[in-house]
Amino acid sequence: MSKLVVELPDDIARQLESEWDDVPRRALEAVAVEGYRSGALSRGQVRRMLNLSWHEAEAFLKARQAYLHYDESDLERDFATLDRLLPK
Repeated sequence: MSKLVVELPDDIARQLESEWDDVPRRALEAVAVEGYRSGALSRGQVRRMLNLSWHEAEAFLKARQAYLHYDESDLERDFATLDRLLPK
């Protein structure tokens, strides 16, 4: 497991510590959300990063309005897969 160190000015660190219970966890969550939104991380990777169950990860991302990346081409691929797999 890798460790990431974030350096903040002392006054900002104190302010965040007074507002948040767990600053390192909140920073990790922010990285996970931005990583997912940018496409750098998958939902599964977010789940693993934050040690969440599948349902917890879904709720976490939904609460932060980081929705599933799914467009028309994804839908077409899914329909094609269903056509191949389902009996006619």
